[in-house]
Amino acid sequence: MNVFIRTDSWVLASHNPGKIKELEALLAPRGLTVLGAGALGLPEPEETESSFSGNARLKAEAAALASGRVSLADDSGLSVNALGGAPGVYSARWAGPDKDFAAAMARVRRELEAAGASDHAARFVCVLALAHPDGETRLYEGEVHGTLTFPPRGDEGFGYDPIFIPQGHDRTFAEMDAGAKRAMSHRARAFAALTRDVFGA
Repeated sequence: MNVFIRTDSWVLASHNPGKIKELEALLAPRGLTVLGAGALGLPEPEETESSFSGNARLKAEAAALASGRVSLADDSGLSVNALGGAPGVYSARWAGPDKDFAAAMARVRRELEAAGASDHAARFVCVLALAHPDGETRLYEGEVHGTLTFPPRGDEGFGYDPIFIPQGHDRTFAEMDAGAKRAMSHRARAFAALTRDVFGA
C-alpha cells in the first residue's frame, strides 16, 4: 500500500479557512479525517521560499514534523502576465496582515493602470505538497488560465476569486457555486494529479 494512505487522517497545513474548506471537500470521498493545522495548535511557518513549490514543501514538512502525521500543504496565488507574474508567491502578502483581499484586488487594478496594461490575462497556480513524517515529500501542480475583470464580482470563494474569469466562462470564480469552481480550479487540478499518484485513480 502507498505509504501516504497507511493512515486514517491527514493534517492540512494551512490556516486559511477557504483553502481548508476546498481541500476538505476534495479529500472527503477518500474517507480520510482532515485535521486543520490551527485546530492542532501548529504554528504557521514563515513562507521564505521564492516559489510556490518551495513554500508548499516548507509548510507540509513543518506540519509533518510537528504532528507526526502525513501533512498536505498548498501554496497558490495569482500570476498576472502584464505585471511580470506578480503578485505570484506574494499574493497573500498583498492582502496585508489583516488578509484584506479587497485591498489586494484594488492594488492589482492600480498596478495594471499604472503600467498602462490593456492585457488582463492571468492564471491561478497551485502547488500541493504531501509530506510523510518519515521524510518523503511529493509535489503536484495545477493551473487555470483566464482574465481579470474590474470591479470585483460575486460573493463566493475567497482571495482574488471576484476578479478572475476562467477561460471559456463569463462568470468570475466568486460568481460560481463551490462545486462549479472545484470542477475546474487550479487546486482541483493539482489535487487530481495527487489523486492519480496516491490513490491510483
